[in-house]
Amino acid sequence: TDPIADSNTLMRDGGMDRSKLEALLQDVKEGRVSIDAAAGQLQAAPVLDLGFANIDQQRHLRCGFPEVIYSEGKTPEQVVTIMRKVAERETICLATRVSPEQASLLVREIPGIQIDSVSRIAWMGEMPQPMGGIVRVVSAGTSDLPVAREAELTARALGCETTLIADVGVAGLHRLLARIPELVQADAVVVVAGMEGALPSVVGGLVDCPVVAVPTSVGYGANFQGVSALLCMLTSCAANVTVVNIDAGFCGGFVAGLIARRARKGD
Repeated sequence: TDPIADSNTLMRDGGMDRSKLEALLQDVKEGRVSIDAAAGQLQAAPVLDLGFANIDQQRHLRCGFPEVIYSEGKTPEQVVTIMRKVAERETICLATRVSPEQASLLVREIPGIQIDSVSRIAWMGEMPQPMGGIVRVVSAGTSDLPVAREAELTARALGCETTLIADVGVAGLHRLLARIPELVQADAVVVVAGMEGALPSVVGGLVDCPVVAVPTSVGYGANFQGVSALLCMLTSCAANVTVVNIDAGFCGGFVAGLIARRARKGD
């Protein structure tokens, strides 16, 4: 067989995953594929064009996790189609911010789909067994749970061991202090809070790992739909606190998951 033609076929048949990449590099090492031919394959970024969406089929290889479907603004039919296509070559596929209408169609059209109604995350495939990295997700109040649960499921999908510690805000600080033994085990902590957004600073002063703060839009008028919490977190006096956008539980969980995985690689 023609090794260059074979390597081109790898790209046409669904993109370059890790096993295909290793096979291509082995072919280069053993002289079956030229360096120029291999470089051409690696420079390519195969995109599956669905007309209404372009699916990045190399996201897992580059970034450690496949493309995630942000469902808001998409029709139920579009979410179903994208999820099916991603799942054809990935062991797990996530969709976030899934509406009730989208969830209803996903359940009807995709056998085995799982939907978490609190976080509004849907996924195909099995959540991976923890492969390294501990992420603790802390919510200030019960009203913050949808965003906190989104963060927790995202970190779990990245292969981290996760625990959700709910309703331990600064209005009753003793609730948080009782959970310190769990927090100090973490490689990264996600802290989700609305109102005045003070909880990340408190947690940051108790742990020796990165704290990813997620402001929520929970709160009365002067909270300004999460802007007050965001500004409070950005001005945190705890140096290990970093901040993502308002209500961005997925982003908080993803960043914390990557930090935790990388930390365990160094063990």
